[in-house]
Amino acid sequence: MTRDADSPTLPAADRPAPSGDHGPGRERRPSRSRSGSRLAARRNRSAAVLLAPFGVLFLAVFVIPIGYAVHQSLFRVERSGLGFGAPRTVFAGLDNYTRVLTDSTFLKGVGRVLLFGLVQVPVMLGLALLLALLLDSRVARFKRFFRVAYFLPFAIPGVIAAVLWAFLYMPGISPLNDIGRSIGADVDFLSHDVILFSIGNIVTWSWTGYNMLIIYTSLQSVPKELYEAAELDGCSGFRIAWHIKVPLVRPALTLTGVFSIIGTLQLFGEPMVLRPMTAAISSNYTPVMLSYQAAFGLNDYNFAAAVAVVLALATFVLSYGFLRLSTQGSR
Repeated sequence: MTRDADSPTLPAADRPAPSGDHGPGRERRPSRSRSGSRLAARRNRSAAVLLAPFGVLFLAVFVIPIGYAVHQSLFRVERSGLGFGAPRTVFAGLDNYTRVLTDSTFLKGVGRVLLFGLVQVPVMLGLALLLALLLDSRVARFKRFFRVAYFLPFAIPGVIAAVLWAFLYMPGISPLNDIGRSIGADVDFLSHDVILFSIGNIVTWSWTGYNMLIIYTSLQSVPKELYEAAELDGCSGFRIAWHIKVPLVRPALTLTGVFSIIGTLQLFGEPMVLRPMTAAISSNYTPVMLSYQAAFGLNDYNFAAAVAVVLALATFVLSYGFLRLSTQGSR
């Protein structure tokens, strides 16, 4: 449509303003903008209030202790006068880290826990997966009872579990030794050659039910229609478990694997309980025990802090590497 050439032209001040750009719309847009800003600010305040407790706890129990440990690891205590003078804290730079990385007991402890993890973690996760698949199968009976029975060892505190197994390992009173001798296998569970496997048995007994529960929960989220379709195609129960269930619970297996790697490098309670009963476990048997001995046995808190920082970094690198490797094929 074109404008009529004979229509009168209104002055600019008297022209009606197009809606949306001028006139009444010009007054409503700032109002809506201010309302949206107030709503966004209210949402931000609500989010800040909800996140504040987590932020405070995260800062108090995670960031500050790590920062304090890193700070302590950069100093050392010097004494003069043949050790009888007043102690003096001086800046040591990275000397404590150099001591840690060249300390033979630390390196042996790291190698020991890595060997422990290479054997114990696959066995434990394999048992957890097998138990979860058995509970999830259609032929399983008394599922609730067995679910509680498998999980029950995790409910026992780790130190108590280690004490219970220590009596089962102790020569002279152990029924396991009597059973072994009756079949011609005289095994000393607290000897140098077997002690690492004995510790692994305690850890496996305590944590298999916990990992089983995570995997079993993941299995419950798998649609049942997949199983029904596989059965219609003639798949057996084993093929359904191997080709459908196991691949679908892979994220749960990855999660339990990361937890197990972290727990392996933090091995402490079980060897500490067994140590008074055998000479096979020294005061620096694992890296955490070395840090504990340096801090509370030798009062070398700075070296202990350096051990803790190095161990934390190693745990992060191994866990992150395992996470990347386990999720590489799923991308």
